[in-house]
Amino acid sequence: MLTCEKSISTQALQMKCVESRIENKRLHYGRFVVSPFKKGQASTVGIAIRRASLEEVRGTSITCARFHGVVHEYSTVTGIKETIHDVLVNLKEIALKSDSNDVKEATSSVTGPKEVTAGDISLPPSVKVVDNLQHIVTITQPISVNIELKIEKDCGYRIENLNGCKSGEFSVDAVFMPVRNVNYSVHLFGSGKATREISLIEIWTNGSPTPSEAINEASEKLIDLSSPFLHVKRADVSRLGDDKSSFASMKSSSQFYDVNELGKKLSEDTFIDQLELPSRAFNCLKKAKIHTIADLLNYSREDLAKIKSFGQKSVDQVSKALWEHFAIELPKNEVHMN
Repeated sequence: MLTCEKSISTQALQMKCVESRIENKRLHYGRFVVSPFKKGQASTVGIAIRRASLEEVRGTSITCARFHGVVHEYSTVTGIKETIHDVLVNLKEIALKSDSNDVKEATSSVTGPKEVTAGDISLPPSVKVVDNLQHIVTITQPISVNIELKIEKDCGYRIENLNGCKSGEFSVDAVFMPVRNVNYSVHLFGSGKATREISLIEIWTNGSPTPSEAINEASEKLIDLSSPFLHVKRADVSRLGDDKSSFASMKSSSQFYDVNELGKKLSEDTFIDQLELPSRAFNCLKKAKIHTIADLLNYSREDLAKIKSFGQKSVDQVSKALWEHFAIELPKNEVHMN
């Protein structure tokens, strides 16, 4: 176990990394203490840092793979243990680190019999593999397997459309999220008017950024997102109360949303994996073709209870996880047409 002594001061606030450890090559852990906050501030900062760490920190992923002589995703190749679909899933899981924002190309050319791992990929100088032992494919016969890869850097998820792929070229549903999980807690000290808060932030990454690097990037993203508000002048803000036509125009152009609609827009590309549900509830949702948070918001509690093998306990688990992770509630009424 390592203890990070790094300390950062921003005005009266102090941030200190009190614990840092490497659980394995693809799971790094860091614990940070930030203080002192006035009452109520620690929760505001904790929520913002958590959301920015999960959604705004950029990661590197394989987005496309080309196999020579293969025409279909579910093809089987003589001399290869896995199907092409299985290989694509393995490529999706490979953790990469890149110093470049440009699209890069890489290749893997191996002759079997051999277990092909991430260490067998020939990468450009700006890209590195976090774990060389990540499995890709098992070659069982003395044949050559050549895979051409496209690598990109982005944030969030990207679901690709396979319909536009050429023969032998397959898009990979990329996961650009190097931060695996973030937790925060608030602790009080002092009493009366002198009461202050301490925020304890825990963060897990896939090793491509360290926890310190991830929380620094998340902080920078929050500053960039909020910087436009620093330059807003009162004269630049329209007085909607005096200009009813302007208000009507904005409303008609869909610039106003209710809470549920806004939740759907924010969660279209967020998969239910982020809810960290028990296996039973997770598998039932997958069988019902509920893959994203947006899909889930098409179901009320009553709708979920009607899913096969999905009991009331699972409904409560989903509702609780949805609120704790995204501060979103399930719709009140039955809304999904089964």
